[in-house]
This record gives sequence, C-alpha cells and structure tokens, in this order.
Amino acid sequence: MSNAPSKVLVPADDLRTFAAALLEKGGLSPEHARTTADVFVWAALRGVDSHGTARVPAYLELLAKGVANANPDIKVESTTPAVAVVDADRAPGPVALSAAADEAVRRARTTGIASVGVRRTVHTGAIGYYVSKIAEEGLIGIGFVAGMPNMGYTGVKGAAVATSPLAIAVPAADHAPLLLDMATATIALGKIRQAKVSGTPLPEGAAATEDGTPTTDPDKAVMPLPLGGAKGSGMSLAFELLTSVLVGAPILSAFHSDDPQGRKHRQNALLIAVDPAAYGDPDVFTAAVDATLSTLKELPVADGAAGVFYPGERSAALAESRVGKGVPVARKVWRELTEAASKWGITEPGTTTAE
Repeated sequence: MSNAPSKVLVPADDLRTFAAALLEKGGLSPEHARTTADVFVWAALRGVDSHGTARVPAYLELLAKGVANANPDIKVESTTPAVAVVDADRAPGPVALSAAADEAVRRARTTGIASVGVRRTVHTGAIGYYVSKIAEEGLIGIGFVAGMPNMGYTGVKGAAVATSPLAIAVPAADHAPLLLDMATATIALGKIRQAKVSGTPLPEGAAATEDGTPTTDPDKAVMPLPLGGAKGSGMSLAFELLTSVLVGAPILSAFHSDDPQGRKHRQNALLIAVDPAAYGDPDVFTAAVDATLSTLKELPVADGAAGVFYPGERSAALAESRVGKGVPVARKVWRELTEAASKWGITEPGTTTAE
C-alpha cells in the first residue's frame, strides 16, 4: 500500500488558468472556457469536491461526446421587463447559468425582482455559484435546478424524480453572505460512489436499490432517497414544475414516456434576483442581516457542537484559506488533467504535496 499523499495542492489562479486552457482545447470559446473553469475552481475552493476540479475531465467527455454543445446559439427571450428565458442550446451549465445570473441582476435593478429561466442546458455545476454572483451585486439570489430522474419518490418503485437542488444567497455588510445550497436528496450520488470504494455502510434511509428498497449496503445502493421522505419528494417535483415545465421543456414526463429522446441528458433552471433597495434602504437591510447572523452565532453552543454556524460560513472561510495555501486536487483527477494537457501540449502548473 503506497503512503503517497492522496492529493496535490495547486494555486487557485494557476488551476483556473489550467482548467480554462483544457476546456478551450475541448472545444469551448476562450470566454466560455474561463467561465466554466471559474465555477469549478469556486466549488473546489469551498470544499465541494464533487462539483470542483473533478468536473473538468467530466465536461471534456460531455464535449467530446456532443452531449454539451461547444458552440451554442444562446438566445434570450423576453416578453416582460422582469422575466426572461435563456435558451441554452445545450451549452454547458456554467455558461448558461452565468448568463442568466447577469440577466437577472440587470433586470432586477429596474424591476425590483426578476426571474430568468434556463431552457436546455447540461449539468449546471454548483448552483451556489450563480446565486453568490447575484449576492456579490448586493441582491438576494434564489436558484432552482431540475435534472434527470435519479432519485426515489415516496410511494414509487424505482427512480422517479431528480435530486434537484435549491440555493439561496443573501448579502451581508461584514459577514460572508448566507449561502444555502442543498439537494433534495438525503445523500449525494458521489457519496454513494465513495462508500462503494471504501466499503463503508451508508446511513439508514439515505439510499435504495434499483427497485426503491432502502439499503445501507453501498454495493446494492444505486440511488439516493429524498430528504425527509415526502418533503424532499415534493420539493423535487415542485422544482420540475418551476423550471422545466415553466420554460416549456419538461424532463420528468418525457423521461417516463416511451420516447427514447426523453432519456437524453439535459437540465433546466430558474434564477431569481431580489433587490433589497426595492424594499427600503439596502444598507439598513445588510446591517440587519449582519445583526441576525451575529445573534445566531452568539446563542449558547450545544454540548459537543464545534460552534454555531450559518449556511455558507465555513465554506467561505475554507475558500479564504485555500486561496493562500492552494487547492487540493485528488491524484486520480490530477493524472486525468495532466494526461489531457500533455496530449494537447498545455503546460501544467507547478504543484506542492498536500499534507
């Protein structure tokens, strides 16, 4: 058994440039490659490894297979000032949702609140990134995504709905923004894969076999179960209606139909931007957000707890520390990246060994 460290450390800026260079060779325009790399490095900095650097080889494969469109004809459709639909033409999610976030902010500055639907994109990446972009502009960001059914639904035999996520970002004055970013599943698919490799039993009620029978055996588990049973089931179904059905691109009904096209990978999204200035003084708002977060953090700490934290606080602190120390990348992922780099004649960045 090798004692070699399982990860290498790469400076964040170098990793971003390297990932963008690979994605450009994979077919994306320089601008789209930078945008997509930024989403992955943002997730990696915050410790969301499932949506971090490991996504680069996965997206190169999506592009090579034509699942993601490297040269999309992205169109913005709108019939009213506070609403738009971005038709992504199968653009990578980071490209389509970054454009939608910008559009939502621009419109909300005029209308106070704006929503932008995204039709026909592929894998959206960490949706916390897009609502965080909105919060960086001083607005509240809310996002929903619907994807391919890969999760149980209360009372259904087998996979029925998607692990569709929800994210909310609220700007503060002195604190890191509140960032709630959660799937409607009890456990991520990536965690089930990790448990298979390590042979670790899964928590009770987190995953199921192909026919929907709950199991703690990682070798038998093929899908996650919804968070809180009927609650997670209902949220996922609602997000399908709020995104896919709303923008005229239903996924669930097509997936469960006889049409083979219904099983083609795609995702839809809805981003909402809310301008606090439409409700009163925005500085008073962010000061009150700070006061609320401070009040929460000063509450008595429960026995055995490491402290009181609000959503997004620890991942923001981790990102700050990784900007200085470097971003850990799993050796298997690093090998995939460097092999692609050597094939395309891209110089790989220098690394150090993770502790």
